[in-house]
Amino acid sequence: MNDRYDGYDQQNYELVGYDESGRPVYRPVQQAPSYEQNSPYGYGYDPYAGGQQQPTGQQPEHPQQSQYPQQAPSYDPYGGAPYQAQQSHQAPQPQQAQQAATAYIPQQGPPPAPPQAPQPERDYRTEQFEFVEEPDEDSEDVIDWLKFTESRTERREEARRRGRNRGIALVVVLALCLVGGAGYLWSQDKLPFLSKDAAKTGAAAATGPQNRDVIVLHLHNTKGGETSTALLVNNTTTKRATTVLLPNSLALSDEDGTSTTLAKSVDEDGSSGTSDGLDTLLGTDIQGTWRLDTPYLNNLVELVGNIEVTTDATVPDPEKKGTVLVHKGADQTLSGPAAVAYATYRAKGEPQTAQLERFGQVMQGVLRKLSSDPQAATTTVQTLAQILDPSLTEKDLGAFLAKLADRAKEGDYKSEVLPVQRGGAISRATADSVVENVLGGTVKSPSSGDSPRVGIENATGDKARTEKARVALVNGGYTFVSGGTGTAIASSRVTYADAAHKKDAVEVAKTLGLPTSSVTKGKAARNADVSVVLGQDYTGR
Repeated sequence: MNDRYDGYDQQNYELVGYDESGRPVYRPVQQAPSYEQNSPYGYGYDPYAGGQQQPTGQQPEHPQQSQYPQQAPSYDPYGGAPYQAQQSHQAPQPQQAQQAATAYIPQQGPPPAPPQAPQPERDYRTEQFEFVEEPDEDSEDVIDWLKFTESRTERREEARRRGRNRGIALVVVLALCLVGGAGYLWSQDKLPFLSKDAAKTGAAAATGPQNRDVIVLHLHNTKGGETSTALLVNNTTTKRATTVLLPNSLALSDEDGTSTTLAKSVDEDGSSGTSDGLDTLLGTDIQGTWRLDTPYLNNLVELVGNIEVTTDATVPDPEKKGTVLVHKGADQTLSGPAAVAYATYRAKGEPQTAQLERFGQVMQGVLRKLSSDPQAATTTVQTLAQILDPSLTEKDLGAFLAKLADRAKEGDYKSEVLPVQRGGAISRATADSVVENVLGGTVKSPSSGDSPRVGIENATGDKARTEKARVALVNGGYTFVSGGTGTAIASSRVTYADAAHKKDAVEVAKTLGLPTSSVTKGKAARNADVSVVLGQDYTGR
């Protein structure tokens, strides 16, 4: 180890601290007095050895000690210059002041030689010695408290921020769940808070054409020989379905324009001719014909597992006299034979419309029990093993019935009888309500080669004039549509709704022998291109 400090003897100087620049500060080492030289007890005497006797009559003399105890300068822990500790009630010795003065910094050269003459004694007071920087326990406590308070405030703010973020995230998740659930229910038409009637009414009132799938159903009573006809309508725009029951007295026109009834058309013209006559009369587009004989209706009810119907009549068993097959009341369970008996039952003196309404109830009950799955519904149709019209395959019929079954289960299904006037004609009010709202609304423009449809309402007071007008129109190449009879008027009117049919209206007036001044643009019948109201000025020549 090097015994020297930057060229100075280590034994004569000792390190006492560092200045503001970090350089070491030294002072001369004070030599302790030798007890060997000053002790009255002689050389080698140990005053602390136990059991030793002092010489008789002599008191031990101790080395002369300084009146003021010496203190090394304290080191500033905060990097400041050394400072002298404050003394209580005593001033430092001159010798100590001299030693402090002789402290030096090696880099600045050797310290100056101490003065030979003693310095005059100075009066040091305690207030002259102060700490450059003295830590205060109270100030440390305040700092710690401020740090704790600030940390606690930050933790609270962080907790509030995390709480707000969690709340926002929860709201977003709930909103997404609600939107997703509502979207799914809306796609399935199962929103409980959305009125289907209001939604369908709004859709029906919307402008633009509506898409309707229509097939005609003929129920043949193999025992009674009568036929019941209905139109099964699925409105894919409004998502509603309807069974339109057609009375057998409904007036139709056959291929050559001859007037006939629905019942005769079914027997004589078959499914194709009847379908065309209904299209002409009602302005529909029938996609196929389903002939369902009563034995197949019996099998169909058995396949779906019986049906529940609120019956309006007590039906006797045709096989067993005096036995009731169907009881009148709400929610009556009908087997296959009971369903056939109820659907074809017509009490004495009842109009056919009463029997048609029972037929509609049975068909709606069957649809409620039929599967909404197209494949399953097709399997049911195939199981019946009936012979269908070539225009309607088993797959097409199964898919169509599955859609109707879905409407029936959701409560979007109804049955409605098409009202007809005496003689089988459809009134203007019937055409506007049923034909427009249920069966299609706007009459389609005829295709190239199709003859315009002309509706005739007899207001002459002479029923025979309707036939004269029919013959004249058919011979002129027009399609006759019966409009029934009305209150007698003096002058005839020829009306067209579409400007494209103005020319046809003028030609119709000429064909009937009416003045062209009777032709006006207005509201025509929904099932005709041109409407004619025959007044008393029509002679039928």
